[in-house]
Amino acid sequence: MERVPVTKLLLSLHVLAAIVAVGPVTVAASMFPPAARRAAPAGAGGPVATAVTTVTLLHRICGVYARMGIAVPVLGLATALAMGVLDDGWLVTSIGLTAAAAGILLAFVLPRQEEIVERLGEGRPVDRQDTVRLAMLTGVFNLLWATVTVLMIVRPGSTTGA
Repeated sequence: MERVPVTKLLLSLHVLAAIVAVGPVTVAASMFPPAARRAAPAGAGGPVATAVTTVTLLHRICGVYARMGIAVPVLGLATALAMGVLDDGWLVTSIGLTAAAAGILLAFVLPRQEEIVERLGEGRPVDRQDTVRLAMLTGVFNLLWATVTVLMIVRPGSTTGA
């Protein structure tokens, strides 16, 4: 049986981590603003209480998978080091975009979600403008990740022909 080269193992783990960790964050973060708009102040019962529970769950998913997401750049850097491509332009750009996406998630998306969850939990209404701003920030976060994904696949200047 042939041994799997370290680079293939690291790359596989990197891609799996991206799918398992980043995928749920992008989906749950995108679902959060419309779910928050549907949720009226808690205590009204029925569908409203369910909507508040949904918003709380989506926020929890974002937080848990964001913490798991640290594996993606760690494995990515290990893979790039093993492949000897740390100084390639596409990778440097991807690292910068990944840092920007993480910054937006940690500094803006998660805290705004937390504020909305707290407000709904206290029975206070959520301002539509807050959910619109959050949707915009989430869209920027998702766009950055989509760009990183394309750069990882296309790798401008790569000699693999991909």
